[in-house]
Amino acid sequence: MKNTHNHSAFFDTIIVGGGAAGFFTALNLAKNLPTQTVAILERGKSVLEKVRISGGGRCNVTHAEFIPNELVNNYPRGAKELLGPFHSFMTGDTISWFEERDVALKIEEDGRMFPTSDSSQTIIDCFTKEAQKHKITILKEYALKEFSHTKTENPVWDVLTSKGNLSCTNLVVATGSNPKIWKQLNKLGHSITPAVPSLFTLNIKDTRIEGLMGLSVEAAVQVIGLPLASEGPLLITHWGMSGPGVLKLSAWGARELNECNYRFQIKVNWLLHESQEDTMDELVALKDKYAKQSPYTYAQFELPKRLWKKLLVAAQIEEHLKWADLPKAKLIALSQELTQGIYQVHGKSTFKEEFVTAGGVALKEINFKTFESKLFPNLYMAGEVLNIDAITGGFNFQNAWTGGYHIAQAITHKQ
Repeated sequence: MKNTHNHSAFFDTIIVGGGAAGFFTALNLAKNLPTQTVAILERGKSVLEKVRISGGGRCNVTHAEFIPNELVNNYPRGAKELLGPFHSFMTGDTISWFEERDVALKIEEDGRMFPTSDSSQTIIDCFTKEAQKHKITILKEYALKEFSHTKTENPVWDVLTSKGNLSCTNLVVATGSNPKIWKQLNKLGHSITPAVPSLFTLNIKDTRIEGLMGLSVEAAVQVIGLPLASEGPLLITHWGMSGPGVLKLSAWGARELNECNYRFQIKVNWLLHESQEDTMDELVALKDKYAKQSPYTYAQFELPKRLWKKLLVAAQIEEHLKWADLPKAKLIALSQELTQGIYQVHGKSTFKEEFVTAGGVALKEINFKTFESKLFPNLYMAGEVLNIDAITGGFNFQNAWTGGYHIAQAITHKQ
C-alpha cells in the first residue's frame, strides 16, 4: 500500500461492496494486474452475505441458458444493455471460471445451476481463497461516507469512510440496492430510478385457496387491466400465491404494481393453455362418461384433488349431485373457475431473504462495453446498484459476474 501526499491510504482500485459483483471484479482484476493494489470495502461484519443465503443457502450461481438473446429475456430491466456484454462473458464462461478453481456446478431440472456441494459456502470459500492468493485487501466494517473526484492531470478518487480516508485511481461501486450510496451517486450527478420491490408474493385471502398451503400447479396468471401475464408453477402459500409463475409476474410488473399499491385483480387459468370453450367441451364429455358418479369422486384435468374440490364448491356444485344432474349453467360456472377465476390481491410479501429491487443508476449513463460511468472517468458500477434486475433463477448473479468481468477487463486495458 503506497501513501500519497495527504497520508490517506492509496490503492490502485477500491471496490465498494463485498458482495458477488464486488468480489468478482476484484478477483479478475487482481489476476490480470498482479502488481496493482486492490481493496474491497464492506460496511458489514462479513462479506458475501447475499451469496450465503441465496438459493436457500445453496447459492444459485447462474442459469443454464447459453444463448445471449435468450438469456436477456429474463431481465425486466437491463435486457438491451446486457446483450453486448453477454456475448463476451455469460453462463458458459461463469461455469469455466468456477471449474478452473475446482468448483463444479450442476444443472437442476428447471435450469438453475448450483455448486455440486449444494452449499453456498463452497462459493464463499473459493472467493476468499482467491482473494488471499491475489493479496486483495478486505476492509470490513468500513462504511462509505462520501466520495469525490479531483480533476487534476492524474485524477484521484477520495473515499471517506467510517474508519478513515482512502484514495484510489479506479473506484468500483458494487453496493447493490443501497439507498445511501444511490444518494451519493445522485449528488455526484448520476440519475437514480427510485427503487421498488421486484420479487414478491401476492397476498390473497380467498376461500378457493384456503387450506391448500404447499400445493403447486402449472398455471397462467394475468393481471386484469394491465398488459401483464406469466405462466409457470403457481405455489399456494399461507399468504396467498407465490412460485416462479407469480414471481415472474412481480418482476415484470414491479413498477405498475407498485403504482396501484399492490391492490389489483388477477385471472388464474389452472389449466394453463386451455380456453374456456375447450374446457366446456371436455366437461360435457365428462358428464356423459361419468354420468352416475359425483364430480367429487375423482379430480379431473390432472388437478390436485383438494384444489378440484374447492373449485367445484366455488362453482356451486353440491356434493349430492351426479355428473348427469349438472345443468349447463353449472358446467359454465366450473369452466370459468378452471380457466378464468378472478382473485383479489391485497398487498405483497417479500420473497424470502432474496430481496431484489427494480431501480438504481440510470442505464443511459453507463458505457456497457466497460461498465464505466459516462459522467466520470474511472468510476465503474456492477450488479444491482444499476437499474438492472432479473426474475428468480440465478440471473441476478449472472449480471454480477458479467459486470465484474467487464470492469476488470476495462481497467486492465487502460494500463
